[in-house]
Amino acid sequence: MPTFAVTAALPGRAPEMLAAAGEVRARADAERLDRADLLALVEGVEVAVTMLYDRVDDELLDAAGPGLRGVSNVAVGFDNIDLAACARRGIVVTNTPGVLDDATADLAFGLVLAATRRLGEGERLIRERRPWRWGMGFMLGHDLRGARLGIVGLGGIGSRVARRGRAFGMEIAYAGRHDSPYAAHLGATRLDLDELLATADVVSLHVPLSAATHHLIDAHELGLMKPTATLVNTARGAVVDEAALVEALRERTIAAAGLDVFENEPEVHPGLLELENVVLVPHLGSATVETRAAMAELAARNAIAVAAGEEPPTPVKLPGAQPTRGDR
Repeated sequence: MPTFAVTAALPGRAPEMLAAAGEVRARADAERLDRADLLALVEGVEVAVTMLYDRVDDELLDAAGPGLRGVSNVAVGFDNIDLAACARRGIVVTNTPGVLDDATADLAFGLVLAATRRLGEGERLIRERRPWRWGMGFMLGHDLRGARLGIVGLGGIGSRVARRGRAFGMEIAYAGRHDSPYAAHLGATRLDLDELLATADVVSLHVPLSAATHHLIDAHELGLMKPTATLVNTARGAVVDEAALVEALRERTIAAAGLDVFENEPEVHPGLLELENVVLVPHLGSATVETRAAMAELAARNAIAVAAGEEPPTPVKLPGAQPTRGDR
């Protein structure tokens, strides 16, 4: 029977699914393994079930040994995995797309509402028991009806955010390398990134982190945005240059931001913590009981299929390197 290494406790039916298919090696006493324990855990296994914070590189693949057949990442993103190294060794990589789209879109649109209507700022005012009084000019935000929602990356999650925007009466525009199959149904207009940034009232980011998207939004791009605009990021923290964002918020180059992800999680740029016009939440995009269970169960199905030599439900496309082992 195959051996599975599971680097963190999994919710839902995933543990029993894996146990029925093979031997499960896990550390129930640690929520997040340090590097040495992680390398020891994967030694000699057929499939490693990893989390978004587990760095899967040549060191880990060497520690696992020649019997490693696959890496099942419990996340839609896979920037923690060296895909080229896996491709060279003929190792299958899988992720968990689709099952978290609605939960992440809900969170993203929650950030849109919180940032444009100053909900975080208002709650802090109440909790700190600062004096306040209703007035015509008190804590004004911006309407969403009739505003333009600019989606950067109109894929599974981005399209669902756009659908929520339409329900609020927003006009939808998007930027991407290709035409989106969701665009026609959503009535979304494709723009180049600069035009989208210059014309959108809310910009929501939904791109994977890669060399091409690292600091996709930096000082130049922020400078293109309207001074009344809001930026929301539920993708990966490093898609945004946090230092440049702090300056843009401080100088009111843009009006507000809502962030679920950060460049150096769990650390947050100290400048963001000092600002009232940014809503900050700790990477909660997929954090519902139902979604996390669905992610874990999909990761388990992927791992079981790879161990059995079958096509997994959601493989990641790897670079075109040739395997180095003939049995892959």
